[in-house]
Amino acid sequence: MKKILVLIFLLPLFNTISYSQKSTTETMVKKVTKTDAEWKATLTPQQYFILREKGTDRPSQEGYTAHFEKGTYHCAACNLQLFESNSKFESHCGWPSFDDAIDGTVDYVLDKSHGMIRTEIICASCGGHLGHLFNDGPKETTGERYCVNTTSIKFVKTEKE
Repeated sequence: MKKILVLIFLLPLFNTISYSQKSTTETMVKKVTKTDAEWKATLTPQQYFILREKGTDRPSQEGYTAHFEKGTYHCAACNLQLFESNSKFESHCGWPSFDDAIDGTVDYVLDKSHGMIRTEIICASCGGHLGHLFNDGPKETTGERYCVNTTSIKFVKTEKE
């Protein structure tokens, strides 16, 4: 009986150890930490609203929504590469949409605001609000739609080879 109790006690400990080993294999991203005053000094008022206060751009075909050049999309706050242009697709939702993010660059947070349950996507480096993740993306790829605020990203064109 004592052996069973010891096993029951030790089993969660071994389970915790396996999780800690798993997290060390993920892509490591340098964390950017700034005060609110520093963010306000480096971001435009609209960027601050979107990235730091979790705001939302109005839907539109402006900005990067209908933009399909070759390159990468970076966080507007810290310049971390987030999305490659080959993962961008036209979703007709009014915001730039991607079916995948670059591994390790986006963190996922449960969002229960506004009477909805959604998955918020944030920059893994600076914690800036990017948008939300939905499961209505292209079925032939990931089936996911990273719905991103235009203001939260900037585009860097691929240099011609």
